[in-house]
Order: sequence, then structure tokens, then C-alpha cells
Amino acid sequence: MIKSISEMEISHDEQPIRLFKSDFLEFFTHVHPVVVLIIWLPVAAYFLLAEVARMDTGSSWLYLPVAFLLGIFVWTLTEYLMHRFVFHYHPQSPAAQKIFFMFHGVHHAQPQCKTRLVMPPAASIPMAAIFIIGFYLVVGLLLGLPHWVGPLISGFTVGYVAYDMIHYATHHLPMHGRVMKFLKRYHMLHHFKTPDMRYGVSSPLWDLVFKTDPD
Repeated sequence: MIKSISEMEISHDEQPIRLFKSDFLEFFTHVHPVVVLIIWLPVAAYFLLAEVARMDTGSSWLYLPVAFLLGIFVWTLTEYLMHRFVFHYHPQSPAAQKIFFMFHGVHHAQPQCKTRLVMPPAASIPMAAIFIIGFYLVVGLLLGLPHWVGPLISGFTVGYVAYDMIHYATHHLPMHGRVMKFLKRYHMLHHFKTPDMRYGVSSPLWDLVFKTDPD
């Protein structure tokens, strides 16, 4: 039986843990961080620029930066909730345990594996589609603010990119400056001391709000 994340032993083997027998499927479990930039920065730019292009001449543009920053803020909460309740979910059935191990457990079992530090497009693209549809339904239709949708999605996407880049950096790049050194130490404590605490990667904000920061 696969152990829970808090019970896993850390592997320092440089050879990545194999998740699939098929070489074709295994290929999609590895991704270089540059792929995240190539895919998602154009998406963020598209949604922001599309809203700029559709604005009426003379209309106020102040909602654009507000919605963009709000999108980043919403991402920080999404990051926390997904990391805590999805990535660290403890399933009971053996089949579900295998699925969640492939999803996030493998990262805790082998935290220094360079090719498993950012989300593979095979997972991030379907999830992004769900969030984009959610923004259109909730903000565009339910709240009646369709002009906020584009910059919200843009900010949300930038927040996600920042999260993935910070996550990669905390594991494999030298960190400079007080903030980045703090984030590195904070995330390393999550891995090596408190795997069921400190869920924030790009920000400790929601750990403070929901009291999952033991300090």
C-alpha cells in the first residue's frame, strides 16, 4: 500500500521514479519549466489584450489593473486550497492512492527531481479550461461583469506561472533577497519537517489565515 505523504521516505536517487510502464505515457509526466512560460504567458497576454481591444473609446480603464491584481489574489487562494485539499488528499482505496501518488505524492517522495517540479500540460490545460469556464459563468454571467473576465483570467494565469517558477526555484536555484530566501526555507520546511502544514508556495498568506503555519 502506498504511504501517505507525511509518511513517505525521501528518495535521493537521481533516476526519476517511473510512474508508467509505457514510455509514451511516462514522457508526459516530465516537463521543463520553460514549457510553462511558453504556454501560459501568451494565454495571459491574450486575455488581457483582448479586453483592451474591445474597450470603448473614452471608457474608464481603471478596472483593468484592479481585475488583474484580483486575479493574482484569487490564484493565491486557489494555490493554497488545491495544495492542501487536492494534492494532499488521503484516499483510502489502492487505486485512488496510486492516482494521487502520480499527481503529487511522487514529488514528496523525490522532491529534487528537476522534471517534476512544474505541472505538466496534460494536467494544467484541462484544469485551466475548468477555471476559465468558471470565470465566465461566475463573473461574466452570475455577477454580470463580462468586461472583468479577461483581466481576471490574465492575472490568475500570471499568478499560476509565478507559483510554478517559484516552486522550481525553491528546489533548484540559488535564492537571493530576503523574500525569496524566506520562500525557499518555508517550502523546504513543508517537505522535510511539516508536510501537513505550510501549504503556501508563492505566499504564506493563507497559511496564516487558516492557521496552517506552525510558526
